[in-house]
Amino acid sequence: MFVIVWQFEVLSNPITGINQMNDSNKNHISRTLLLAPVIFIGHFLEEAPTFVEWFNVHVTRGITSETFWSVNLSGLVITVIVVGIEWLARSPFSLSLAIAWFSFLMLANALFHIIASFVDGSYVPGLVTAALFYLPYYFWLVTKIVKSGRVKVSVLIFAALLGAMPMVIHGYRILFLGSRLF
Repeated sequence: MFVIVWQFEVLSNPITGINQMNDSNKNHISRTLLLAPVIFIGHFLEEAPTFVEWFNVHVTRGITSETFWSVNLSGLVITVIVVGIEWLARSPFSLSLAIAWFSFLMLANALFHIIASFVDGSYVPGLVTAALFYLPYYFWLVTKIVKSGRVKVSVLIFAALLGAMPMVIHGYRILFLGSRLF
């Protein structure tokens, strides 16, 4: 009896009480999320050399290099927080939050870069990482979440739409109105 109780205590997360040994689906998703900050860093490093110049050609109220770095470092902090919340909570809410955030950060942003390259007829800073890393990673993550059964698909769709909406509006305004949302 003592061994069984001790074993449960060792294998359980002290914050959430989740038995991690029987929770491999949740662990796999949490581990998958660890790639997100690395992929995001790769993306904004690809953008860094020329994105500000590209952006300011398209938008009358342009940005500075300092603004670019401030926005991206804030995005990195939010990404780490979202990943941390999933690691600690491993709940339907934490996965819904992750989908909302990554729909904004990766899905809508990748679509923006791809559409912008068609509109411009040329390379847009960030296009390569958006197409080769953001989209495959995002859909891999969504597939893992759906297969886990931790969140209803309808909730995931709602979270994805809600999360993506600000970036979709922002991207539309940049490409077609010459302005920005934020």
